[in-house]
Amino acid sequence: MSKALESRFEHLSVNDENEPPSNDTYYQMTKGTHSSKASTSGSTSTTQLANNPNRSNLLKYALQNSNGSSPRKCQGSVSIVSSSRTSTEGGSAVQRTSLYEQPSAPKKFHLGMFEIGKPLGKGKFGRVYLARERSTGFVCALKVLHKSELVQGKVEKQLRREIEIQSNLRHPNILRLYGHFHDSKRVFLILEFAGNGELYKHLRKENRFPEWKAAQYIAQMAAALKYLHKKHVIHRDIKPENILVGIHGEIKISDFGWSVHAPNNRRNTMCGTLDYLPPEMLKPGSQDNYYNEKVDLWSLGVLTYEFLVGEAPFEDTPVMTQRRIKRGEMKVPSFVSPEAKDLIKRLLVLDPEKRISLDEVQQHPWIIKHCLKGERAHKRSSGNKE
Repeated sequence: MSKALESRFEHLSVNDENEPPSNDTYYQMTKGTHSSKASTSGSTSTTQLANNPNRSNLLKYALQNSNGSSPRKCQGSVSIVSSSRTSTEGGSAVQRTSLYEQPSAPKKFHLGMFEIGKPLGKGKFGRVYLARERSTGFVCALKVLHKSELVQGKVEKQLRREIEIQSNLRHPNILRLYGHFHDSKRVFLILEFAGNGELYKHLRKENRFPEWKAAQYIAQMAAALKYLHKKHVIHRDIKPENILVGIHGEIKISDFGWSVHAPNNRRNTMCGTLDYLPPEMLKPGSQDNYYNEKVDLWSLGVLTYEFLVGEAPFEDTPVMTQRRIKRGEMKVPSFVSPEAKDLIKRLLVLDPEKRISLDEVQQHPWIIKHCLKGERAHKRSSGNKE
């Protein structure tokens, strides 16, 4: 019996891990050291591949193969492409089915194995493309990073950590990293394809989310963070720009560049995005300034506020933003419901130990109200739109 493609990704050994140890590092630019073991197509320009005449049909193909719709659930949603296992992450059992089958013999990845489609996004160190594995039809996103830029930006260790952490995560609200490979100039990450793009763009388009939608997003975030914290992973950079939306409307935490595996749950490095930084991270360096996974709870509070209001609660000049965060100075607009305001204020607490827990977030009246009723039921009961 053939294995699911995900299984192949999970157990695959990639080129750099199969090569004998050498004095050259993963990201060094020495010519020939890390040349691709693929066919000549492995060294073809990604831009040229993106101009493939068939690429315009690839997105349509991806969407067609992700048929069906998922009922609105606050704690976990079905994945786009997944194994036949039953997932209980996030509080609800979801039966997953495999879309594709493939030969059981594992292969080494190389660029020639993928049909490259339209660009999905651009980051500081590379681009993300829609892609399809040629032999199986498996649709994914291919993130292309240039080694020279990684070295110049001094983020080699950060990328290694991101790969190590994300490749070991399995949750319906966390973007999957299936594998990675490289050639002489680039590093390629094989990621889950989130068909509805960046949450940040959805928020900017709508200005602010209705409360039923914000509540369902926050519940999914709470489920994902609960999973991360059980694995001793602190995300440290929760914000709309780092969240994607799946084909069924489920959210996916997508960027683990600032994440850290901290089994002792204590860190003292300042990182992340200023508007979302908790007060305990604003004075790095001192021995009494260690922080733990509760930094993600603060960021969840900021996220809740931004979903409902359309801007971050402490947004100001950099100096003033830091000052307001340290003092917890913010005002929740009157159009935000009392229940939502209560959750925000219980998350944005200066003392990390007094912040509401993720279990309490999931059981909060605001979350339960909108997760049980959903959009239509809420409109019927309230008689108007929010």
